[in-house]
Amino acid sequence: MSTGDDVEVGVFVGVDVGKANHHAVAVDRSGRVILDRPVPQDEARIGGLIDELVAFGRVLFVVDQPATIGALALAVARARGVDIGYLPGLAMRRIADLHPGEAKTDARDAAVIAHAARTMPHALRALRVDDEITAELAMLSGFDDDLAGQINRVSNRVRGLLTQIHPALERVIGPELHHPAMLELLQRYPTPATIRSLGRARLAARLRRRAPRIGDRLAGQIWDALGEQTVIVTGTDAAARVLPRLAEQLLMLRRQRKEIAAQVEELVDAHPLCEVLTSMPGVGARTAARIIVETAGRHFPTSAHLAAYAGLAPVTRRSGTSIRGEHPSQRGNRRLKRALYLSAFSSLRDPASRRYYDRKRAERKTHQQALLALARRRSDVIYAMLRDHRPYNPEIALAA
Repeated sequence: MSTGDDVEVGVFVGVDVGKANHHAVAVDRSGRVILDRPVPQDEARIGGLIDELVAFGRVLFVVDQPATIGALALAVARARGVDIGYLPGLAMRRIADLHPGEAKTDARDAAVIAHAARTMPHALRALRVDDEITAELAMLSGFDDDLAGQINRVSNRVRGLLTQIHPALERVIGPELHHPAMLELLQRYPTPATIRSLGRARLAARLRRRAPRIGDRLAGQIWDALGEQTVIVTGTDAAARVLPRLAEQLLMLRRQRKEIAAQVEELVDAHPLCEVLTSMPGVGARTAARIIVETAGRHFPTSAHLAAYAGLAPVTRRSGTSIRGEHPSQRGNRRLKRALYLSAFSSLRDPASRRYYDRKRAERKTHQQALLALARRRSDVIYAMLRDHRPYNPEIALAA
């Protein structure tokens, strides 16, 4: 890793980062250990350690995790004007095998990083702008996943309450909970009796304000559902107090997720791989962010390695002549697998993807099997796009 000018590095600092404490080992150009001690996850203590080492010469500060728990250490080092870098996990494990001993300790890992920085600078990665973007995308994508999980739980709670007090009404409102018109209706009129009090015309007018194209249809379906039940179920009064709050939560969560999506899109647009990834049908900002985050810092020798990592490579099971066949893998990175699977589903409007899917269906595969096959094929295409830094080419992408 280049330090950017002609002044030689005099001190190589390896830092094995931890949640509460890091461990730092510093060696000079001859390999002599000049520091070996833990350092708390604290700005002043990390800064003091760096100031102490600057006296020995130019410092190269290397960590094994550039984001999450290692972010503060790198920020302090950058503020002190020292060179920074990180040793990817796979390289770290391979280099560790070259060192004697089998112990797995923070001190040993820090020493491995320090000596690798001194003797194998080619194994290090400089922290580029896209690495910082990736770290931010990882944080925002994680929060987006949390919001999606909360939305799912609150939606299920709303549907459960509606099923309890009026099953026919849930069959109409439940599938449309994603629409703000339904949530606003439940905030003001959470029970069958309060909705009925509006009258059909006012109900339709209220829904049309937020759903002009489908408001009349939804109003008709809701009104018909109200006529299917005349009894009042125990718990309806309690539901009238709970449902408005749940509807308010859903609106807030969806608003937050929309805001996060906009921020993710801005970061994806600034990433060097944006034009490459988003050129593929079915890959939007969220999917591109997930691909960037889950593949960052990882090396895949072939497209098969990427597919296996994503859990898209089928698993062959055999036992003599009685049991055989290929089955979907239960391993791999589930977040990446889900993103690629949903992306494959979204791509069915693309002619090339649709032809590939239809061909698999013609081979008597189920819908899910055909989608998994399409996701695997698209994974191979994504691998080639990332390897060559070239946009999607519809002429050759899914021709195989």
